[in-house]
Amino acid sequence: MDSSLPGSSVRGILQARVLECVAISCARGSSRPRDRTRVSRIAGRPSEPPGKPMQNCSPKASFTKKREKKKPLAPPTTPAPKVGKGFALHKDGGRRRRRRSAPLKNGGAGGRNRKRGLVAAPVGGRRENRRGGAGPGMKLGRAALGLLLLAPLAVRAVEPISLGLALAGVLTGYISYPRLYCLFAECCSPKRSLSREALQKDLDSKLFGQHLAKKVILNAVSGFISNPKPKKPLTLSLHGWTGTGKNFVSKIIAENIYEGGLNSDYVHLFVATLHFPHISNITLYKDQLQSWIRGNVSACARSIFIFDEMDKMHAGLIDAIKPYLDYYDNLDGVSYQKAIFIFLSNAGAERITDVALDFWRSGKQREEIKLKDMEHALSVSAFNNKNSGFWHSSLIDRNLIDYFVPFLPLEYKHLKMCIRIEMQSRGYEVDEDIVSRVAEEMTFFPKEERVFSDKGCKTVFTKLDYYYDD
Repeated sequence: MDSSLPGSSVRGILQARVLECVAISCARGSSRPRDRTRVSRIAGRPSEPPGKPMQNCSPKASFTKKREKKKPLAPPTTPAPKVGKGFALHKDGGRRRRRRSAPLKNGGAGGRNRKRGLVAAPVGGRRENRRGGAGPGMKLGRAALGLLLLAPLAVRAVEPISLGLALAGVLTGYISYPRLYCLFAECCSPKRSLSREALQKDLDSKLFGQHLAKKVILNAVSGFISNPKPKKPLTLSLHGWTGTGKNFVSKIIAENIYEGGLNSDYVHLFVATLHFPHISNITLYKDQLQSWIRGNVSACARSIFIFDEMDKMHAGLIDAIKPYLDYYDNLDGVSYQKAIFIFLSNAGAERITDVALDFWRSGKQREEIKLKDMEHALSVSAFNNKNSGFWHSSLIDRNLIDYFVPFLPLEYKHLKMCIRIEMQSRGYEVDEDIVSRVAEEMTFFPKEERVFSDKGCKTVFTKLDYYYDD
């Protein structure tokens, strides 16, 4: 309840307007002329003298009361009021706008009513015709304007049914406003949908030579997003050499969940060498990391966190987020179960290369490699690598990482696919001669067999610039 004085707020002034309209309507049935100098005390204007009784609005009282003889009004003795821009003084001491069609400040009509014998009244007063009575339709006009301008207050006092309808309209607007806003701006929704077909199309058309990563990413991400009540956040650890597509896959995931992709307000990228450079500040980094994650998940449950260069992160730092990856419904009132954590690392790349090279030497196709052939070896390699951020990490020890995803080293044919896609994205016609020349300039390993590209597709784009330099 508002405890302020009635005249000290906009609400009080609005209440005065409504009460004044009611008083005017009640006075219509009385033969006693209304004193223009009597105005509402609530509106902050001069009130009646103390002790003067309030006029009885009862129709019965108006007939039983003795008629009083009308007396001519004495000329006003007060100084003329100030006239604002666009107003002219009226003969009865009020003011009106110079433009005939402009509405008056008290809500009445402009010059068009003069044809009906009406004249403008002083601000806060009432309009009367030249014969002294209320003009035709004035009561209806005041009621309509009052409902339009003071709907919440007037409805509450007059019409309970209309009040319910008004409240329903306000509630509907409040509920639908976020949806309307989301049509024009990016929003976070815990029920964010993802098209499995669109994700699969992006993986097939943009990611080459990674049959294991495609299958794991497609099933893990689409299944997690479609699950309304996951038990824990989705945690992916992507491993492989530079240029094999780890960063590219994280970009595809972000773009399929949020239109802004990596630039979305709900996708957060941490680079170890940039955000956590000094080992002496590891305690500070832990506090900051926890605060960042807690704050962003509080704002958006479907937040995505990408940690790049995990192999260069200081050991023990990543364990600070262990509680957020565990099987908790919520921590301090915040649920992390719908968040996504993606770790990118070169750790374990040697083991991946060894398996892929063994398959090649034995005459097997790389597509025959199964996830079970590498996943366990990857987790052990990352856990025991002293130069990795996962060294003896509780995230691995507590089995909080859902998938260790291997990215195989790329072969010569995969480089040519990357070159063709890059040429098309630049609007160039695919020239197979240029494609072959760029691919042959890349370096491969092992030196004797030259099977895998040591930089993947990472430097393809700069190599192509040489052939299309204007």
